[in-house]
Amino acid sequence: MGFSSRTFLVAADDTLWRLSTSKFDRMLRDPASHRLSAFAGQRARMANVVVELVASEPVRVLRTTYSVLAFDADGRLDPGRFEKQQFALAESVVAPVIASSSDESNQPVVVATARFIAQGGHWIPSPAVARAIEEAALGQRQYARL
Repeated sequence: MGFSSRTFLVAADDTLWRLSTSKFDRMLRDPASHRLSAFAGQRARMANVVVELVASEPVRVLRTTYSVLAFDADGRLDPGRFEKQQFALAESVVAPVIASSSDESNQPVVVATARFIAQGGHWIPSPAVARAIEEAALGQRQYARL
């Protein structure tokens, strides 16, 4: 038994594109040299799927997270924006736990900046798109590769 992560970009027409982890890492580290012209000038939906493997074959989806990637007119990923959204997402999860243990938890003022930034980098798929992503992650559906 093992685990594997699969990343998919979802085009405007809901076409699935598999994005390797190494390519995504290169896009984050050096966006000028690793462009995706198919997504130039767009905000692309991304799904990261963790699957369980048995005998190197995917058998079930364990977790799926959804993010939004911003590409400039030349197809370069904006890594700063992605990083800011990921940190804000983590902060929005951790902040309520920290606030509940502090003396200031009864204050009526809520700092919502992180929550709004995190929401801008998150999306919820339709049931059909969620099913397509799961099927692709399990090798039950065709997809294009980037």
